[in-house]
Amino acid sequence: MPGFELFGDAERKEVNDVLDSGVLMRYGFDGMRQGHWKAKELEHAIQSRFEVNHAQLLSSGTAAVSLALASAGVGAGDEVIMPCFTFVASFEAILMLGATPILVEVDDTLTLDIEAVQAAITPKTKAIMCVHMCGSMGDLDALKQICDTHNLFLIEDACQAIGGTYKGKALGAIGDLGCFSFDYVKTVTCGEGGVVITNNKEFYTHSDQFSDHGHDHEGSDRGAETHPILGYNFRISELNAAVGVAQFSRLDEFLAIQKKHYTIIRNELSNIEGVTFRTVPEGGEESYAFLNFFLDDLETARNVNKAFKTNGIDVCFHYFDNNWHYIRKWDHLTTQKSLFPLSQEVRNGLAYLKDKTFEKSDHYIGRNLSCLIKLSWTEAEVKQRAQTMAKLIREVTA
Repeated sequence: MPGFELFGDAERKEVNDVLDSGVLMRYGFDGMRQGHWKAKELEHAIQSRFEVNHAQLLSSGTAAVSLALASAGVGAGDEVIMPCFTFVASFEAILMLGATPILVEVDDTLTLDIEAVQAAITPKTKAIMCVHMCGSMGDLDALKQICDTHNLFLIEDACQAIGGTYKGKALGAIGDLGCFSFDYVKTVTCGEGGVVITNNKEFYTHSDQFSDHGHDHEGSDRGAETHPILGYNFRISELNAAVGVAQFSRLDEFLAIQKKHYTIIRNELSNIEGVTFRTVPEGGEESYAFLNFFLDDLETARNVNKAFKTNGIDVCFHYFDNNWHYIRKWDHLTTQKSLFPLSQEVRNGLAYLKDKTFEKSDHYIGRNLSCLIKLSWTEAEVKQRAQTMAKLIREVTA
């Protein structure tokens, strides 16, 4: 991760196909295309790889999360349970639909704490959004059981976890709808892009129409199409999809490199007293996009992170002090700083965040360092990096 590190001839060939045809839009212009339908090609590849019936390619991972929720009918008056450790897009997508995000604790999986999820359910709860942060998952069996018991939708945000699996099934293909991001720093990139996958035909029809101004996509005359529903523009361009076609065909190559580099570093750090690793549920396999480990306490984590940065160990993150990924720095959410007036129901629904604390999550996020696994490292560079990281941790904790 990320796939842009290994751009090559395959990506150039797919993009040149689009440029040669001159058709950059995914719909229409059939006669000019010279047989190239890159968005459709990528959707079919995704369906095959993840063994799902439907895939809807979109302009971003954020659009994918928004569309997944909308396709399931989430909207005004609804609540969506989500983790307090994720990317800001998770609550942005919920708020965009007029629903209320209900943030709950995470556990040592760095994903949803099951007891916190159960305690957060109210008559307004419509869906649970599990976010497979940093390449791994939580207890999906427990989450599915909760959803079945309470008649809720399970939305998988697998934007950081492409290639991860749970009990033999691809992450993203387990819930009612799954979402992936193909932005510039993901394992597979389109530059910008995302996708929703599902086995539910109705949800797919909703996503297909909603993402393109409500077009029904019936027939071959775009101007004659009807609009069964209101929609928005979440379309991906053929240029972005073309990059994704090449990148997705290389997914196994990328995952193998990630796992190799991850394993070298983890093996080196596993010999250090006081270093422990995130819990991966039984039957789960990470995507190996990140190596997440815990230190003894917040102060140690901060000191090790500082030592890493001072000594050239980049792309390691201490999310406790990060502006984008943890509730602690989301002042714009807790103070409801919106360009447009939020509904009174949403404003009231977010009032809980003014006083809510997340002690359990602080315990785990405060002690966690998350190191992105790059594809472009040589094996020698990975080994040197692992040794340097181990040396610095020992020096700080001595």
